[in-house]
Amino acid sequence: MEKQTSGLAQALGYLLLLVGAVASILPFAWMLISATHTTADVFASPPPILPGDQLWANLVRLQETTNFAQVCLNSAIIAVLYTVFSAAVSAMCGYALAKYRFRGRGLVLTFILITMMIPMQVLLVPLFQIMASLGWIDTFQAVILPFLANAFGIFLMRQAFESFPDTLIEAARIDGSGDIGIFFRVVLPVARPQLAALVIYTFMSQWNAFIWPLLMLNTEANYTIPVALNTMVGLSRVDYSGLMLGSLLTTLPMLLIFVIFQKQFVAGLLGGAVKE
Repeated sequence: MEKQTSGLAQALGYLLLLVGAVASILPFAWMLISATHTTADVFASPPPILPGDQLWANLVRLQETTNFAQVCLNSAIIAVLYTVFSAAVSAMCGYALAKYRFRGRGLVLTFILITMMIPMQVLLVPLFQIMASLGWIDTFQAVILPFLANAFGIFLMRQAFESFPDTLIEAARIDGSGDIGIFFRVVLPVARPQLAALVIYTFMSQWNAFIWPLLMLNTEANYTIPVALNTMVGLSRVDYSGLMLGSLLTTLPMLLIFVIFQKQFVAGLLGGAVKE
């Protein structure tokens, strides 16, 4: 009886996983199908269930409408620069909060965590005024610099460095290594899973960022992908097939990165959860 109950529970679990997988894949399948049809076909009754023959025509129209190749390059430049500098800032701040003993360290960490509860919408107006006063409107640095100090990244790296033995740091210092050498050659390599998770998370968040780039970037030559796709939504007409194709092309790199580095992502998020 217990074996039957266990088998039924296992079958029910697999069924729920299957339903969840179908529900997760279905939007991407519909996006793929819609990207190969015209907008009229997408809203036909019944809707198409197989890919069509309009992929190239939609791609040409997408390029003509948004200069998609240029906005992809803009997004890649902004996302890569932001990821590199934000990961460096988070790692160094996390190391300082984990291994340096100074008065008010706990207060600093508390203040950093509190900033995670502040809605981004509250910061938009003052940040816009600061960028305008610096003359940085419609520049890449205005998109990259304001959010380099990421509270989540600092906390994640702090947790990763917290369990690192202080004795190894002292041994490296006795051998003549300076603080910078200890950080880069001794401590940071141990936190590679957490750093990889942070890099993936940071790149994905910046690649998909919309509100702040929309406020900062005014010229089409500087648009990122989300901002450029937003221009395809008109007051009276929406190019759904082109929009679906642009969304599909935007999503594919993220899916590929996550599939390749999913082990590092999961290991990095769980690495600092248990302290020995």
